[in-house]
Formats: sequence, structure tokens, C-alpha cells
Amino acid sequence: MEDIEIARNAELKNIKEIAKKIGITEEDIEQYGKYKAKISNQVYNKLQNKENGKLVLVTAINPTPLGEGKTTISIGLADGLSYIGESAILALREPSLGPVFGVKGGATGGGHVQVAPMEDINLHFTGDIHAITSANNLLSAMIDNHIFQGNELGFDKVIWKRCVDLNDRALRKVQIALSGEKNAVPREDGFDITVASEIMAIFCLADSLEDLKERIKRVVVGYNKEGKEITAGDLKAEGAMTVLLKDAMQPNLVQTLENTPAIIHGGPFANIAHGCNSVMATKLGMKLADYCITEAGFGADLGAEKFLDIKCRKLPKAPDAVVCVATIKALKYHGGALIEDVQKENIEALDKGIHNLLRHIDNLKNRFGLNVIVAINKYITDSEKEIQYLQDKLNEIGINMSLCEAWAQGGKGAEDLARKIVELTKEPTNFKYIYDLKDSIKTKIEKISSEIYGAEGVEFSEDASEKIKDLEEKGYGELPVCIAKTQYSFSDDAKNLLCDEPFKIHVRDIILKAGSGFVVVLTGNIFTMPGLPKKPAAESIDIDENGNIVGIF
Repeated sequence: MEDIEIARNAELKNIKEIAKKIGITEEDIEQYGKYKAKISNQVYNKLQNKENGKLVLVTAINPTPLGEGKTTISIGLADGLSYIGESAILALREPSLGPVFGVKGGATGGGHVQVAPMEDINLHFTGDIHAITSANNLLSAMIDNHIFQGNELGFDKVIWKRCVDLNDRALRKVQIALSGEKNAVPREDGFDITVASEIMAIFCLADSLEDLKERIKRVVVGYNKEGKEITAGDLKAEGAMTVLLKDAMQPNLVQTLENTPAIIHGGPFANIAHGCNSVMATKLGMKLADYCITEAGFGADLGAEKFLDIKCRKLPKAPDAVVCVATIKALKYHGGALIEDVQKENIEALDKGIHNLLRHIDNLKNRFGLNVIVAINKYITDSEKEIQYLQDKLNEIGINMSLCEAWAQGGKGAEDLARKIVELTKEPTNFKYIYDLKDSIKTKIEKISSEIYGAEGVEFSEDASEKIKDLEEKGYGELPVCIAKTQYSFSDDAKNLLCDEPFKIHVRDIILKAGSGFVVVLTGNIFTMPGLPKKPAAESIDIDENGNIVGIF
């Protein structure tokens, strides 16, 4: 049975009941049908003096084409905690239409551990991402209108891009203003995918409408001939953009198939953006339940590093425990097994691939000082010999492991993981950041590259070095860094899975995100507008004669 069929057959409760379960009154939600609602931002204000619940971060090894099931484990853990009688809530990202219609698919879990209604969440949901797209593109329209109307601010270079929430590589570079009108000024422009837009990052890091507006005001959109920054505030765009985002800023409440509450809000990618759901949603989740389960995108070298070095400075709160998700199939792939062979028992490939998992564990435990457990998303093809081999390797370094069968069994299949998390969160942590904000921008990049990626050094392009020098001279040197890098490898080469030879990180460009409050570092061959694969998922998505959506996975 497809995931979408399992979700459709689940017995969901009216969202008013889910809200009541976590102490939210009907007056504090705005319903979007029976099973979705917006939570008033006043709810957090009422609860801000309440003690926080435990925060559990779910991350993973470097992803493979096989899929590791990080969201599935996140949902399974929340359902597992509920199954053993604990108060739990999820705080997840909103799916982007790019992966839904591309290669990765949806982001609502799988099997018997999903957030629902899955097709709504994976498609338009409550319109948040569309609102972000509109706010981004309103700013673009105001920039080009300003230039058309006489360019009083003296734009010499525009760095702001338009965006759309689809994978469309043809839009990476475009020519605009080609109408031939008298005042039209043709120029080169480009599109980012919405989940890489600075507006998405601002949306996820702002903790109020006022903060949102002030951050938008600081967004740098271009430069004049003297090299002076021109901002969204200079264009007087922040008010209208905030209006477009007003309703979107309220977190979304849904539920799992087992009626565990879930807040889904914001959705930046982790390879080209900071990869975490909204600060508002996470803060709210910690107030509403004893355990708040959240996740960070892609592998721990990207999403978890950005969660810890960027988002945790804003919360401010470090996770009480971290779950690192892996599958035995994926570990064998990282060890050199071909995709068609990963279901076969292969201890040699598993032994090589384990090093990817061990590096992530070492980073989380010894670099960041956090409590870590490994969750193995179990498949029926996993042999007892392989499971025992992995268990023995983890025992050698004192790391607990849990075999998770939530996909097939729901919360019951994550009972072991849930019980181990309850115990793990009781242990003290010794959390520390990888870099100090007072470090230079180059030092921050070098520390992440050496300590997290295991690189032997960093090569900066001449352009990147000049931009770093300029940013530091302008007072931006103490911002965090957000490294855009392939998700498939610790290196910046997607094909270098083993990373068993010395490698360097290659920084080709630096982009200031003054509104978000960080500096984006582009490495290797990474694009902020993805493309579709040869056979996109969109080819299999349809609607049947009964009006039911099919093909979303």
C-alpha cells in the first residue's frame, strides 16, 4: 500500500481536539479545514514563563539515493514517546514543491509514521511558501520599478534574485526588462528556489512580526557606484513584505497518523540554506510538551551543524539529545556497494561505510559535546550478522543503538528508541559551538571544514577572499557562516563518498545575508536553484477518477 493510501485510511481527529490535547483553546487557532490550523502567536506569549520541555534533534548520515528516513524516524519517535505515555510534539519543516515534483519526493514521513493530511502538507499546505515567494518577488518588482522610474538610489549592481518554489535550472540566469520601453534597463537576473531565498531564512529566524520587519529592512539588494549598500529599507519595501507574511508567521498545527501533535513551519534547504524549521515553532513546541522532536535537513555535516551553530544561538537552547539516523543499506552504499547490490549481505562494504556514521557521531559527541544515539531505520533485507556487526562497532565507542521499525508498526515500532531517549535526555551535556562569533570569517569556514568535514584545508577564490575582506571592513565579520555544500559527501565533491584521501574545501563565492544575520559560503559546484532529474517524480503524480491524488511519496 502506498504512503498516500495509508494516510488516507488513518483515523484523524479534528484539529480542535489536537489543539486541546496540548492546551490550546479553540479561540487561539484558525482552522484550514478539519485537519489543519494556524496557531496564534499569542499562545507563546502566554506560555513564555513556562519551563521548556526536552529538545531532541534528529539528524542523519550523508544522504544517499536510497533515502534514510530521517523524517520517518522523527515522526516515529514522537509517536513512540506518546505510545509509552509521554507528552510529545513534533516541530518539522514544510515540504518544498521542488523535491516533491523532483527526485526526493515529499517530506511527511512514510508507512505508518506520517504527518497528515500528507497530500495537503506536501503541496500548497496553508500557503506559507507561496507567501514567501510573493514577498521575495515583490521586492524584485520594487527594485526594477525604482530603476525604471529614474534610479534615485543609484543602483549600479543588483544582487537580489527572484524565486519560485520549483526545480527549474533554466531560470538560474535570465535576461529581464527586454520590453523595449523607453526607461526599461535590461539586465541579467536569476532565480533561486524559494527555500533558498533570504526571506525564507528570515522567516525561520525571526521571533516576532516586529523582528521580521526589521530583518527585512536590513536585506542588502544591491550597490551604487561608490559600493554603498542599498537595502530593502531604502526602497521602503519592508512594510508591504511583512503584510504578505503576516498570516504565514503563525505556526501550522497538524497531527501524525497516531494523533500526536505536530507543528510544521518554515522550510529552508540545508545544502543551500540553513536547513531548520522556524525558531517560533521550536520555541512553541518546547512549551507545549515535555519532549519536542525536531529535525535538521540532510546529513549532520550540514543541517545539524547549522542548527547548532546558527539556530541554537537564536533559541537560545541546545538539544538535550541527538538522534543520528542511518540504514544498513545506505552504509553499504557509502562503503562502495552498488545500488542494485545494497540488499545483499556485505560486511566489507558495511565496514567501510560505517566510517561515515562514525564521523558524524564523533562530531556531535566530541566536537559539539552532545548526547548521541544511533537509530537504524530497519529493513527486512538487513541480516542479523550485519546488525550485530554494526552494534559491536558502536559498542566499542560507547554509543547506544536502537533498531526502529516505526515505518511498519507506527509508534510501537519506535518504543525502544523512545525509552532510550527518555533516559538519554536525563544526562548532562557539554555543548559548545564549533566557532566563536568573534573569529574571522575565514577562520569560521576553516574550523567547520577541518573539525566537521575533516578537510585538510580551504582554498578561497580571489573573488571570495576580496568579498570576505570587504564584509569584515563593513562590520559583518562577527556573523555566523552558512556553508552551501553538496549533501552527499563530507567534501564538496558529491562523488567522493569515502573521503579516505586528503581533500580541501573550495570556496568560490561569499554572499551576505544581512537580514538573516549570516554569511552564505558557496563551495564546489553547488547551485541555489536545483534542476529536475531525467525522470522527475512529477511524471508519476496524478489525480484519479474519484478526485484522489496519487503518486506522491
